[in-house]
Amino acid sequence: MIQFYNTLSHKKEEFHPLEEGIVKLYVCGPTVYSDAHVGHAMSALVFDIIRRYLEFRGFKVHHVMNFTDVDDKIIIRANQMGMDPFELAEGYIQDFREHLEDLNILPATSNPRATQTMDKILDMIKGLIEKGFAYPASNGDVYFRVTRDEDYGKLSGRHLEDMQAGSRIDVEELKEHPMDFALWKAAKPGEPAWESPWGMGRPGWHIECSAMNLHELGEQIDIHGGGNDLIFPHHENEIAQSEGFTGKKFAQIWIHNGMLQLSGEKMSKSLGNLITIKEFLKDHDGDAMRMLVLNGNYRSPLSFTDESISAAEHGLNRLRTSLKSANPGAPGAAPKMIADLETLAENTRNCFIEYMDDDLNTSGALSCLFELVRQVNTARDANATEEQLKSAKDTMRELTAVFGLRMESKHEEGNADPFIDLLVDLRGKLREKKLWDLSDFVRDQLKELGVTIEDSKDGTSWNWD
Repeated sequence: MIQFYNTLSHKKEEFHPLEEGIVKLYVCGPTVYSDAHVGHAMSALVFDIIRRYLEFRGFKVHHVMNFTDVDDKIIIRANQMGMDPFELAEGYIQDFREHLEDLNILPATSNPRATQTMDKILDMIKGLIEKGFAYPASNGDVYFRVTRDEDYGKLSGRHLEDMQAGSRIDVEELKEHPMDFALWKAAKPGEPAWESPWGMGRPGWHIECSAMNLHELGEQIDIHGGGNDLIFPHHENEIAQSEGFTGKKFAQIWIHNGMLQLSGEKMSKSLGNLITIKEFLKDHDGDAMRMLVLNGNYRSPLSFTDESISAAEHGLNRLRTSLKSANPGAPGAAPKMIADLETLAENTRNCFIEYMDDDLNTSGALSCLFELVRQVNTARDANATEEQLKSAKDTMRELTAVFGLRMESKHEEGNADPFIDLLVDLRGKLREKKLWDLSDFVRDQLKELGVTIEDSKDGTSWNWD
């Protein structure tokens, strides 16, 4: 049975969707006012892996990821650049879509936008006012009344009394309580605005997601996801709005990924330590970022360093060696070795599921795959035929696809493997004859071409750097 850690209950829970066989998954997408960075990539990858695993386990997943395309940050950035805010947002949306494709992230079932859901946003605000959860202020703003929600703070574990201490109300705000938050903001000169019963204005950030969620997936969903920096206030306010409007439990399980850290610090625009997805992809295979995520725990901070990226690339290349072709004309390995390999392939699948069912333990699941890689490579070195390796290779393809890994290296397009195999074999024969200078020459030349040779007790293997 699949278990996920639920931020709301602070414990692992068995996953049972509201509707048998169907999962409603909503993930907060980016606010599109600048280039997406690798932190955005981490969150998108985590929930892509969750989606792929749920589909592997037989569920049909309705995956919604929104684009926040009207927001204070977008307006400020557009004014700085002398651009129309909608044009600015559209450009970054298209860039982000390309990045998702580069990272092999499955397209969401739908990508709603705040600007395209305005009627639903207005209906929701009206409903909250009618139910006493919200109130219009005299300046044209509309606020959510946090004191009306007895459970406010249940996701983040904060208490309203503690939150009130140290909070303040800006001069232009007309709130009943310092923690009341804006559902609608009165228009200011030069800002995009829409008509409403309270005057021209635009929605607050939190109500946008609640309205898009309600419109796309209905009153109740199975999983709501996002980075753990969104727990408060964004997701806390989403719960308050959505449950105040419908009177029903909003999301069954809340899943939050940890933050990416550079030199021990969280990546953020304020610290100026962001690495964009575009910059990363200039120097690295997109799947290296995916392996970096798979190597860690999705709920924990993830270290982004040259060393961790190198380890991810090495692991990726190691996985890919399992799908190398058998040696041409190989006579076949011993029947017992192949029988053991086929048994291991079946056990690997069970091992993989056991780890993944336990709150998406991807690093544990990877350990199952690496053991299969070792045995496949050993069998190939023992002259196993392609047919003898088929079962293990099929398992490897199936399970790495669940991770979203593309097992065909970009170097394989020219089909260089047979030539590299020939050079590695030649090096082995030179070593047998103790012609060390020539064998080292072959190794060093291959290294310059991006091929690393590894000698171990199990034999010699090679990987692309």
